[in-house]
Amino acid sequence: MAELKQQLAADVARIQPDLVAWRRRLHQNPELSFQEHETTAFIEARLHDFGALEITRPTPTGVVARLIGARPGPVVAIRADIDALPIQEENSFAFRSQRPGVMHACGHDGHTTMLLGAAKVLTGYQTRLSGEVRFIFQHAEEQLPGGAEALVQAGVMDQVDRVIGAHMEPGLPVGTFAMRAGPVTASPDTFRIVITGLGGHAADPHRSVDPVAIGVQVVANLQMIVARNTDPQEALVVSVTKFMAGSADNIIPGSVELGGTVRSFNPELRQKVPVLMERIVRGVTEAHGASYEFTYVQGYRSVINDQAVTDLVRRALTQTFGPEAVVEGVPLMAGEDFSAYQTKAPGCFYQVGSGNVAEGITYPLHHPRFTLDEGALSVGVMAFLACISDWLKLADGDFAPA
Repeated sequence: MAELKQQLAADVARIQPDLVAWRRRLHQNPELSFQEHETTAFIEARLHDFGALEITRPTPTGVVARLIGARPGPVVAIRADIDALPIQEENSFAFRSQRPGVMHACGHDGHTTMLLGAAKVLTGYQTRLSGEVRFIFQHAEEQLPGGAEALVQAGVMDQVDRVIGAHMEPGLPVGTFAMRAGPVTASPDTFRIVITGLGGHAADPHRSVDPVAIGVQVVANLQMIVARNTDPQEALVVSVTKFMAGSADNIIPGSVELGGTVRSFNPELRQKVPVLMERIVRGVTEAHGASYEFTYVQGYRSVINDQAVTDLVRRALTQTFGPEAVVEGVPLMAGEDFSAYQTKAPGCFYQVGSGNVAEGITYPLHHPRFTLDEGALSVGVMAFLACISDWLKLADGDFAPA
């Protein structure tokens, strides 16, 4: 197995120029969720170049490639997201985004590149493969309802035994990984509240029902859900991020609109929060003679890593990169639709270090100056290959469940 890992590492080193070129091409040409037509065409063209793959388009901007080994074995899926964000890039390097207001600020160009690299290398091992590797290039991770659910409904996870995915993390140095079993990301729900009062002249507030003053009380009272209605050991975020009202200094508006997000890991708590929220909104508005509209939209499920699969990933990466390269991750309040795949097969979603303090590559995800150390690309590819070579037994062709 050690000899195989050395051979795989050499293969990855040989394609490092390709990885850099692919990533920069993708970075220069970002596309928003559900609009990834050029990105999909680029991915599909590269996959055809590799040969040996069965390529399909289950959705208009999603691509799946199957590498079926010479002998029977398990089916392992690897997922990469391909969409960009509505952010104006502030980097000055030559391959910065060429599309105004659109940027790969979350590392999806790196994720796509890593999965392409894994596909390119593994096609050379098809005759030594026992089982199947399914490469899922997913559209629309950044925008509800997300692309994962549509791909799952299209059958891309049928017969899959395990699924893995990775995300760039600028807070970790290149060559390191973070992972944990259990909750990894939160369920990113959203809400909208419209409070309707009675507008009027600001000099005569007694003739009005001021929705601004009522809205302020609603915002303050919503914080009581976390402070006094939730077990302190439960992780919960209730954030009001929008408060829109008014058109002039001397006019009390007729209505205000509030919006925000709720983040949690516990499915039972997730169901409880909107009930508590509406009770507060109803009570405050009724107390002051106003009315309300309350809309609550559930986002993605929490990503919950399977203990057994996480242990297998940890073992594969520790054996390949050394025990110091793998650290224990922490639950994140961010959302991720990788959870859709985990409804069909046990999986592990882990972080790949992409930061480099010496080079100034430290900006966080979704920042207009986000970038990644391109050395992380080959590390990410090798991580995928380490898992596949362990699970599908490339060395001898005999699969033995761990």
